[in-house]
Amino acid sequence: MSIRHVEVTPAGRACPRTPTGLVLTGGGARAAYQVGVLSAIMELLDPDWHSRFQNPFDIICGTSAGAINAAALACRADRPHLGVRRIRRLWSSLNTDMIYRADAPGLIRTGVRWLGLLSLGWMYSGLTRKRPHSLLDNTPMQGLLERVLDFSNLRSNLESGSLSALAITASGYTSGEHLTFYQAHTPIEPWHRYLRLAIPTPIGIEHLMASSAIPFVFPARQVQVHGKGEWCGDGSMRQLAPISPAIHLGAHRVMVIGTGYRDDTHPENREDSPPYPSLAQVGGHALSSIFLDGLSADVERLQRINYLMDHADPNGAPPTVRRIEVLTITPSQSLDLMALEHLHDMPAQARALFRVLGVSSDPNRPGGGALMSYLLFEAGYTKRLIELGYADTMRRNDEVIAFFREAQA
Repeated sequence: MSIRHVEVTPAGRACPRTPTGLVLTGGGARAAYQVGVLSAIMELLDPDWHSRFQNPFDIICGTSAGAINAAALACRADRPHLGVRRIRRLWSSLNTDMIYRADAPGLIRTGVRWLGLLSLGWMYSGLTRKRPHSLLDNTPMQGLLERVLDFSNLRSNLESGSLSALAITASGYTSGEHLTFYQAHTPIEPWHRYLRLAIPTPIGIEHLMASSAIPFVFPARQVQVHGKGEWCGDGSMRQLAPISPAIHLGAHRVMVIGTGYRDDTHPENREDSPPYPSLAQVGGHALSSIFLDGLSADVERLQRINYLMDHADPNGAPPTVRRIEVLTITPSQSLDLMALEHLHDMPAQARALFRVLGVSSDPNRPGGGALMSYLLFEAGYTKRLIELGYADTMRRNDEVIAFFREAQA
């Protein structure tokens, strides 16, 4: 593998370029993969990682766990190499307790009671008044984000031009709309499409918590939408066009870092008479549908539009339609079995809860790997994802370098 580097003009010296967007999709713990990709990009663009290296992304958009990575990168857009290093250090030192309550008292108040109400709650109607809101309590994650993110830096970066815009997406349980909260360098007219609404607002912790509130797993969060409270869940739900916010905010070129293996159907694992699917298997399939399917469809739609633009009469194209160059990087291997290999890293109480749901690392009959690939916030697993993201990007170094070089043309 040959690796070449491309120089990017340091901040402070004018360098006209095509507006470039970064889209970080959802995926829970899988988002550690994005950190490896970003590390490789920074190394390819600037082998010495200079302190004045210019942010290669004018527009950053994130959903779910990708929203957390997006916000962390945006808060350090003035020194992106430093931002990526800090994000990598954080993901490399994670443990479950930093994201959700995995001790016995915490799990009893949420997961155990939640499962009990699902099975016996109909017998005791009075219990519903004290029902838990989710399977897990992710209050620790809010404390973590408050410690590591400084949104005053985001405002400074937008004012200085180190970043043009940051967008965080969530799904409104109350309105049923897919919501894009954005903060920009210059005023941008909000857009409204079918079941999609954009809201200009200062981005804060509440938007990240709402965007990453995996349905049933983490509790919904309330955010303000036009002066009214809206209960929101994970931004990957009802996300019909994941790349759309970057385009609306002005991007002409978009890099998308996904978290789904290109073939998560695993036909090689099919059995002649498979057992009835466990709750973990059904839940993992549901999460994959939420997190992964929308991106593939949106990329295919953009490719068709680009094809039509290339073959249509240039004088007949609508003025609002433009060609969008897209580079997508996703895992080169399935993350399900990888997650099960690190199941023993989780606290014993959490493992016991997931075993009830059908999660098993038994080599003779593994199960629930898809679910755990989203919820296994342990350093052993996240480090492997980072390494995979780095290796996948370095294998495609020619494509990555060409993508950014063409943006400078």
